[in-house]
Amino acid sequence: MSFIQINNLTHIFPDGSTGLKEINISIKAGDFLVIAGANGSGKTTLCRHLNGLLRPTSGSVLLDGISVSKDLLRARQIVGMVFQNADTQIVGESVYSDIAFGPENLGLNRREIDARVERVMEIVGLQDLGHQKPHLLSGGEKRRLAIAGVLAMNPEILVFDEPFSNLDYSGGQQLLNQIIHLHKSGHSIIIVTHELEKVINYADHLILMQNGRIVRAGVPETLMGEVEAFGVREPCTSKYGLGLQSWLS
Repeated sequence: MSFIQINNLTHIFPDGSTGLKEINISIKAGDFLVIAGANGSGKTTLCRHLNGLLRPTSGSVLLDGISVSKDLLRARQIVGMVFQNADTQIVGESVYSDIAFGPENLGLNRREIDARVERVMEIVGLQDLGHQKPHLLSGGEKRRLAIAGVLAMNPEILVFDEPFSNLDYSGGQQLLNQIIHLHKSGHSIIIVTHELEKVINYADHLILMQNGRIVRAGVPETLMGEVEAFGVREPCTSKYGLGLQSWLS
């Protein structure tokens, strides 16, 4: 049974432009899914429907059989989103208080809040920076702080929107390690990107989008020769016949 079921999802923006047109997807628990496409193809718009940040004009998004629109709080606990600009998700005056913000708003007791914060700081490698002011963190550390804030809500599904943008090699490598670790620990992973090189070797499925529609979907290896037709750069290892290789190798 699919954990996420999207049926005929269409989104029309207030100005009348079409963001999504008749999207149908089934995603199983534990999947590592990459959604790729050129800017404006609908990738981010699609993902914002998974936890109700956007509402469908028509169609539906179901999480384990229950409509996102009917229970937004449940959806936002199941699906955690890490946005491209980490600064938009950072609200605390310290690393610790920022991570605690979500659990505090769930009304959890202090012991549970502290336990969650300590656990996720260790997961993302910020355990020594609890008292640090977020604006003093590096770009990669801010991205990991945003992940920690999401993880503190105990989501089952993690959505990353262009996670490697504006990160140097070291920061991107550290973040990729975190994402791989989270997938191995049982989280479903959805990555929105136009950079396949870093993540495609770890993906179970690849979806290509164009003009608000899904134009291709399948096992990554079978789609590599088509990605550039839809505004996505083909990984060099694939283009030159070397096979898909890990960015970390």
